[in-house]
Amino acid sequence: MILHDMKHGHSVIRSKLFTRPLTIGLLSIAAALASHTAPAQHTTDHHSVSNHAPIGVMGDHLHKTGEWMLSYRYMNMRMEDNLRGSNSVSPEEIVSAGLGLRVVPVEMSTEMHMFGAMYAPSDKLTLMLMVNYLEKEMDHVTFQGGSGTVRRGVFTTETSGLGDTKLAALYGVYDKDIHRVHLNFGLSIPTGSIDETDQILTPMGTTPSPRLPYPMQLGSGTYDLEPGLTYLGVKGKWDWGSQLKLTIRLDDNGEGYALGDKLMLTSWGSYRLADWLTGSLRLSYTDSDDINGRDQNINLPVQTARPENFGGEQLELAVGLNLIGLEGAQLGHRVALEYSNTLEQHANGIQMEMQDMLSVGYQYSF
Repeated sequence: MILHDMKHGHSVIRSKLFTRPLTIGLLSIAAALASHTAPAQHTTDHHSVSNHAPIGVMGDHLHKTGEWMLSYRYMNMRMEDNLRGSNSVSPEEIVSAGLGLRVVPVEMSTEMHMFGAMYAPSDKLTLMLMVNYLEKEMDHVTFQGGSGTVRRGVFTTETSGLGDTKLAALYGVYDKDIHRVHLNFGLSIPTGSIDETDQILTPMGTTPSPRLPYPMQLGSGTYDLEPGLTYLGVKGKWDWGSQLKLTIRLDDNGEGYALGDKLMLTSWGSYRLADWLTGSLRLSYTDSDDINGRDQNINLPVQTARPENFGGEQLELAVGLNLIGLEGAQLGHRVALEYSNTLEQHANGIQMEMQDMLSVGYQYSF
């Protein structure tokens, strides 16, 4: 995991980061570059099917000088039930654990509408802007005050609005035969709100509207660096790739905390079913830290208000389809979808269990 030392304003990276996911990713890229030494036809047309990773991968490809791409993505993420570490735990077990918790989240959905633009001032450099709008909903069960497992009732909180804005530059460093590698330089700008409120049901039966816990906020509140490395390969009807990305929080936000640093490694393979259609499989690994610091205005008897109940490790498998127009009025248009399911999750403390996510996207290159 990546540990962010807020007191001294710098990031400390554990040696674990360099042992498992990072080493595997870099060795995979190196092995791919060393293989396939025989010359092969390299498709460079940006309208080709092989130029695109699955829709769930951001910043995956470069454009030619002067080219633009506009995009829209819709993502729906669902969480349900709870984990303590890697083990399922019921609401009654959570409130009986002696942790002072009397409200338990049982289901959450997040919908994201993401609008993007890419422009290439040169063949080696592509610039990217992404703006998103979020809609979040979380269902809870409240237990009566004191001790015991008598349920008082249920309630739902909702938030919606602009999320954080992403700026990125993609710079090509290798393009030969069937292999391509580029660097990702990203910056997240804190345009999302971190002071959202809504009505809740307390253990005493009152219904105030306090500041909601961290998962229901719309942004990080911090400027975040997002460096990365992306590899792409294509040969015949097959194409494949890997991407490594980090999220590094630069400082505490205005409320006195920073979300955990994050490492994400994903690898995929695609097969061309037709000139205009590919199917893909993708494996994704995420390792993130818990929250550093605390918002003093978030003080509720629910696990999502405790900074230690964030972060952990997660492994997901996704299946997708890409459809790309190759001629006439369809030229430059791409429609894609991807469905991912969680294979394994280890949570820091007590957290909701990630279930699945659906991503649907449209892109137009010109």
